[in-house]
Amino acid sequence: MKNRRKFIKQLGLGAVGTGLITALPESLYAKSTTALKYDISLAQFSLASEFFTGKHNTLEFPARAKNEFGIDIVEYVSMFFADKITDASFLKELKMRTDDLGVTNNLIMVDDENIADLDKAKRDHAVESHYKFVDAAKVLGCTSIRVNLGSLEQTGTAEEVRDAALEGYSKLLEFGDQNEMDIIVENHVGHSCNGKWLANIMKEVNHKRAGVLPDFGNFCVNRTKPETMDIEGFMNTKCLEKYDMYLGIEELMPYAKGVSAKTHKFDANGNETEIDFNRVFDIIEKSGFNGVVGIEYEGGLMHLQGMEGYLSNEEGIRATKKLIEKSV
Repeated sequence: MKNRRKFIKQLGLGAVGTGLITALPESLYAKSTTALKYDISLAQFSLASEFFTGKHNTLEFPARAKNEFGIDIVEYVSMFFADKITDASFLKELKMRTDDLGVTNNLIMVDDENIADLDKAKRDHAVESHYKFVDAAKVLGCTSIRVNLGSLEQTGTAEEVRDAALEGYSKLLEFGDQNEMDIIVENHVGHSCNGKWLANIMKEVNHKRAGVLPDFGNFCVNRTKPETMDIEGFMNTKCLEKYDMYLGIEELMPYAKGVSAKTHKFDANGNETEIDFNRVFDIIEKSGFNGVVGIEYEGGLMHLQGMEGYLSNEEGIRATKKLIEKSV
């Protein structure tokens, strides 16, 4: 973790990674002609290092997804264009570009104020702060926004956070319903990384606009506290306890309105080193899911730091796509 301390500062300076690129067979990146059971999307966070350094921008992202990776469904991340989220001309331009490309805008992953805050005033403010993302998603033609039930600094027992989450989430769902927008939750931070806890939230809200975005890699239920409340602080934390990934995915799939296929590192055969994709997709298939599977490659952040064994953004996206294609 010490090697990650200077990561965000390096990003801010536009540092170029000098790490070793893992040599994998070219066949891992070849475009497949196999008919798939699920549509595949590309999450903007797969190119996070380029957005953090200013080498890439949201307006160009859809064309990159289609022309470079052959993917015509995209998922945005709020932090990469938060300053433009209420800019009508920007949203109009982005929608026009995607329409011209034949690219579908699927969802916006929103990391904003905590709608499960134990303080009611803060919770109510957080809910209303999400309205602008619903509005933007509607302009773009998205089907949903992804939200969090919790935050890096969340306090409270599982029961206390559940009660707060039910109230805040239900209020936001009302706004989503008014705008015909699904509001889905990712197992992302805190108690939401417990599959049973999050599944129970879905049972209790019992709303047609509610749902989850199961993320293969986010089942850490006990993590060291970050020194700073930003991505640098989070990357320097350590997971102390993990929830069973396969059990968690199985518990969440009945409520899934999307899937986030998280990857970090690949072996010589193109398999994710910590996630059995065949096992995961067996669970997904048995659930009857028929939605979109999103590629979310995070290893590019480590590659930029020069950490050994991680692929570049481009290589990682292609390897993830290939792995999904051979797992379904």
